[in-house]
Amino acid sequence: MKLYYSPGACSLSPHIALREAGLAFEPVLASTKSHKLQDGTDYYGINPLGYVPLLELDDGTRLAEGPAIVQYIADQVPTKNLAPAAGTLPRYRLQSWLTFIGTELHKGFSPLFNPATPEDYKTIAKDRLASRLKWVDGELAGKQYLMGEHFSVADGYLFTVTNWAQPTGVDLSAYANLNAYRARVAARPAVQEAMKAEGLLK
Repeated sequence: MKLYYSPGACSLSPHIALREAGLAFEPVLASTKSHKLQDGTDYYGINPLGYVPLLELDDGTRLAEGPAIVQYIADQVPTKNLAPAAGTLPRYRLQSWLTFIGTELHKGFSPLFNPATPEDYKTIAKDRLASRLKWVDGELAGKQYLMGEHFSVADGYLFTVTNWAQPTGVDLSAYANLNAYRARVAARPAVQEAMKAEGLLK
């Protein structure tokens, strides 16, 4: 398998999932600025949308969109418990978390990265994010991870997205549960491996 990624982008989520799963894969750097691979290949020829992540299977099949990719990864190694079994209510709860993180948090951060976003809109975006993060903080009360005691692929996604708080000026200091959770996730060996591989940790 190949994972097309950009350091610290949302592709860190499937990168973490692959390392948690213990699956063999080749990470391929795809610049989100130049849309070129390191060998000069036009990334748009691989993913017409030009963004990461993209997972290419050994038979050449390509799968896009992080929440779909991480569920595919989890289902390759069911014994790792990275996702509940398909068709069960806990699986739908996982999908609920992946959807929330994608639509309410991931997309909430997006305007903060865009230099063209007016400052007054950035304030609105930060206020909206704060209300969502406060809710997540409450949901994490008394839990090790989003789904309870077991790390799931949703945790890798939430960790990835909340890593964007510092570079965008979003203050997480009010969220004690979220900060303790982030420390737990950050301490996981697979998470450290993925971050080191992307140059995010020395």
